[in-house]
Amino acid sequence: MSDVKLQDIRKAFGNLEVIKGVDLDIKSGEFVVFVGPSGCGKSTLLRMIAGLEEITSGTLEIGGTRMNDVDPSKRGIAMVFQSYALYPHMTVRENMGFALRFAGVPKAEVEKQVAEAARILELEPLLDRKPKQLSGGQRQRVAIGRAIVRHPNVFLFDEPLSNLDAELRVHMRIEIARLHKTLATTMIYVTHDQVEAMTLADKIVVLRAGLVEQVGSPLTLYDDPANLFVAGFIGSPKMNFFKGIVAAANNGTVKVELPDLGGASIEIRLEASSIAAGTAVTVGVRPEHFENTGSAALNLTIDMLEHLGGETFAYARHGSGDLVIIETKHGRDLKTGDTIQAKFDPARALLFDAAGKRIR
Repeated sequence: MSDVKLQDIRKAFGNLEVIKGVDLDIKSGEFVVFVGPSGCGKSTLLRMIAGLEEITSGTLEIGGTRMNDVDPSKRGIAMVFQSYALYPHMTVRENMGFALRFAGVPKAEVEKQVAEAARILELEPLLDRKPKQLSGGQRQRVAIGRAIVRHPNVFLFDEPLSNLDAELRVHMRIEIARLHKTLATTMIYVTHDQVEAMTLADKIVVLRAGLVEQVGSPLTLYDDPANLFVAGFIGSPKMNFFKGIVAAANNGTVKVELPDLGGASIEIRLEASSIAAGTAVTVGVRPEHFENTGSAALNLTIDMLEHLGGETFAYARHGSGDLVIIETKHGRDLKTGDTIQAKFDPARALLFDAAGKRIR
């Protein structure tokens, strides 16, 4: 079993608490991504699982065994870092087998494990090269191969693609996803890139300031964010947010006026919440939810256009207000300075209270 369980995990450096009570269950074989802005605590949390940072309080279990005081080498984990950390004087073969040789594994077994990892990662033609003869993506695959040969219960990845260019990042995302499918091993992956999180994860853990904001599948977090932070962090381009005032609320329908958008108003259906007229709220609308047939309409002027071939992103605003991002597949005839009526279906809009909590 390679499930991982965190119970009220906390980490403090002196009087500064950076992880503030994290509870999390990771099932055996899951690919879980910790995502959040810089300084949110995601790498610190990963390093505590690895045993590279001491746990101030709380309980960490791997495979049902308490690991708080277990040496990192005995936790059944392997970690891949942002830096490749390869030995420059060793070949790919030697780098991949180093940990096994150091542990006293027989030479024949080392060769067998290295060969298998090289096959999985398509490194066989490169085994006799040294790191300086490899591209960045190849070096990262060697670092992953060095972890594979140890047959860990849990793989830990700490922003492994940050040093790669955009094209290589896409390629390596595919490689890592394929690796997870092949090995069916628990993987915990840290990134600040929400695109990586969306494309790789079975489950995303969104962190902010040492706390878990929401846990769920990529599409659950995208479609049903718990608060304003998650709604704005997950999705590219990010969700549009409009300041609103509740004008009326009757029988589960809330009429919201948008003063910064020329007094436009929309009606939103709520499941169970009651909300008083005059309440300040925030309305969220994703760029792709603007459609020609929506019943809510905003009158906007285009500031800038991004033509990407199959789709166009229009950046528009009402007067001197905030930019509104609109995704359209019919933007080839649009021009900067055009006045448009951006329509959307109010049923797809999300509502948040003054504290940023979702109103349902």
